[in-house]
Parts: sequence; C-alpha cells; structure tokens
Amino acid sequence: MVKEFLSQKGIGFTEKDVDLDRAAAAELFRLTRQMAVPVTVIDGQAVIGFDRGRLESILAGRTRPSLGAAVADASKISLKKGLPVTTGAYIGSVKPGSVAYNLGLAVGDIIVEFNSQHISGVDDLERLIASLRPGNRILVVILRDGSRRAIEGTI
Repeated sequence: MVKEFLSQKGIGFTEKDVDLDRAAAAELFRLTRQMAVPVTVIDGQAVIGFDRGRLESILAGRTRPSLGAAVADASKISLKKGLPVTTGAYIGSVKPGSVAYNLGLAVGDIIVEFNSQHISGVDDLERLIASLRPGNRILVVILRDGSRRAIEGTI
C-alpha cells in the first residue's frame, strides 16, 4: 500500500528488503528500534506501517524538489529481467506533469548521470536531487534503447 501511495503521488522511492540486506535491517533498527515493516523514511522521519495521514503530513512539509518518477536500482532490475547488469536509476513510472514527464523521461530509461555526476543507483540520484532547489537547471544523461541521450531542463 505504501508503494502504491508513493507511486500515485509521483514520489520516487528505494525499496529495501531487510530479510536480504543486513545493512538495511541495521538502518531500520537504528531508526525505529524495532524490526516492524514496512517502514517509510522521508527526510529522516520514519513512518511505521501504512499511516496515510502521517505520510501526507510529512510530504506536505517537504521543500525539496521531486523528479516525479518511481525509480529503482538498474542493477536489480537487470538481474530480475535477465539482462546485462548496468548501473544507474531505472525509471519504473513517470507522473504526468512532473519534472520527469516534462523532460521526456519514460518507463525503461536508465539515468546514468545527473548534473555531470555518475549515478550508480537510486541513492546517488536522490542525494543529488535533494541538494537542489526548485528552479535549478539540470542535465540528465539516460540510456534508452542502448543509446545515451542528454536532456536539459529545470527541476
């Protein structure tokens, strides 16, 4: 329910499986002092379970820009689909009217550079977006159908 909620809002997220990822399990315990899932962390605030009201409240107070696309680590998607492993941020969906939509990003694109910084996965992309303010110019390099494309726009 949390993933669907965030996707409907056009908010990108990183999904971590605490059964398979020890570092994610340790981070979960550090943040919440428990192992209950799902836990959603937004701007350092942990929400345990699907608490729509709390999620809405935290999101309403956000001042940093959003790409408006659901993204995942490209390496994980490659493995699931049996494709050659590549790094970057795989675009799983794009919210109409969002920055990603206005840039022309599409499902299946892989962001490999953002403002001249290499993107190895979602964490890199989220860190760079978090450092921006609305109105900043951005340069996004993607892989689409095996070709690199550079796209400029505004966040």
